[in-house]
Amino acid sequence: MTATDRPSPAYAALAAHFEAIGPRHLRDLFAADARRVERCVLDIDGLRYDYSRQRVTPETVKLLAALARERGVEAFRDAMFAGEPVNLTEGRAVLHMALRDPNGALTPKPLAAEAQAERARMATLVERIHSGAWRGFTGQRITDVVNIGIGGSDLGPAMVVEALTPDHRPSLRSWFVSNVDGAHLHQTLAQLNPERTLFIVASKSFTTQETLQNAHSARRWLIEALGDEAAVAKHFVALSTNTEAVKAFGIDPANTLRFWDWVGGRFSLWSAIGLSIALATSMQTFDALCAGAHAMDRHVVEAPLEANLPALMALFGWWYAEFFGFAAHGVLPYDQNLARLPAYLQQAEMESNGKRVRRDGRPVAGATCPIVFGEPGTNGQHAFYQLLHQGTHVVPVDFLVAAEARHPLDAHHRLLLANCFAQAEALALGRTEDEVRAQMEAAGMASADIERLAAHRTFPGNRPSATFMYRRLDAFTLGRLIAAYEHKIALQGALWGVNSFDQWGVELGKVLARGIAPDLAPDAGAITAADPATAAAIAAARALRG
Repeated sequence: MTATDRPSPAYAALAAHFEAIGPRHLRDLFAADARRVERCVLDIDGLRYDYSRQRVTPETVKLLAALARERGVEAFRDAMFAGEPVNLTEGRAVLHMALRDPNGALTPKPLAAEAQAERARMATLVERIHSGAWRGFTGQRITDVVNIGIGGSDLGPAMVVEALTPDHRPSLRSWFVSNVDGAHLHQTLAQLNPERTLFIVASKSFTTQETLQNAHSARRWLIEALGDEAAVAKHFVALSTNTEAVKAFGIDPANTLRFWDWVGGRFSLWSAIGLSIALATSMQTFDALCAGAHAMDRHVVEAPLEANLPALMALFGWWYAEFFGFAAHGVLPYDQNLARLPAYLQQAEMESNGKRVRRDGRPVAGATCPIVFGEPGTNGQHAFYQLLHQGTHVVPVDFLVAAEARHPLDAHHRLLLANCFAQAEALALGRTEDEVRAQMEAAGMASADIERLAAHRTFPGNRPSATFMYRRLDAFTLGRLIAAYEHKIALQGALWGVNSFDQWGVELGKVLARGIAPDLAPDAGAITAADPATAAAIAAARALRG
């Protein structure tokens, strides 16, 4: 054990505190503090974060903040905003915050200014398409936009476009193609008119395997339909830094928007990658989204850790992984338009903090990133909530809900709110066996049936959750929520000492796939795969394909 592996004073204090608080039930924590809710609600200009149902006390928060300071979390945050190369394995800064920093107040001014200049180019492109000035090869207006990307070039914009459905332009339909499975592209193209379709190819390097396969297939479809390669320039735009590859594809460089190495893919929706968002809604809506994120950036920089929303999120997640051993985290939006949020956060968090070595290359001592999953309420209630309530795994969760719907069916929304609040209460407090027995006795059940059923109807409770509530899900609010999770991920990575901004784990499978693909070609000869299981799978696939 090295000196840096030994428990620090802040860690030792937390460990002692856990011995006292770990076994306590949330029922007891509420009973012991009449002001618990008041103490455990953070309200940031109408964004309400209720952590009273987390298994913490004000003392826990104080000790967690001390640990964060001891581990240099604030210094890491400041270095990130200053543009230092905190992505040390790739030698890059992490400055997606500059994309939404209009005056360079929080990030390096030259980079913020560069980002604003590129956003102005994006606004011009959006206006041309919305106004009808941009016409397809045959002179038709664009009515359908297909974003071709994968990972951060797909999940972020796809999630936001769905979340902001009430802001959509009725004259323009949005589509997203990511999977290299041809069914995804084929089934999308079957619903489109090539004369009215615009493709966005989103790939920083313009070499991403899945994206380029889909883009070339879309290109062939367009040329076959319109009969001329010159049509490509009228129906494709690129989001990339590889100008030469873009030109070779047939896209006019004037219709290429760029972003930079200091913008990581899973944090890129604020860049040109957000073009599909602006096209689906408006440039004003995209600006509001960025303004909400910038407001959260300002909060994370200015607020003390004890009252800092992303810091609290990060600290609670670390607390559960380190001391309780909780290995999963649920994201449960009570909003159908946020259906893609869990998948987006799954990538953002698991690709960022799913690491086994620290920034110095040594193994992490304990657990890091939880498994992130979720579904919108109330659908999730009829899927996996049984495990959340009575399973042997304890899964901390986040609830997200708007007080006001953006549709006219208010009775539906009142029922949705009631379900959200009820689930949080049930997870926290549960129902004791004595309460179950009393309820069954009051219902007149026979003693034998009470004995037989009481254990099945008992809920242990003590399942932690936090609840985000806001007036309505508009672009500004959504921007604040996304940025809060972004900063939570970065601060939590700093707590664990991992690099949250590389993704080497994505690479190995891609490299191996490039070697396997030739063995699956129609004219392939002897199988070259060295791994016997892979060679057998290739042989079986050949046989099944005839």
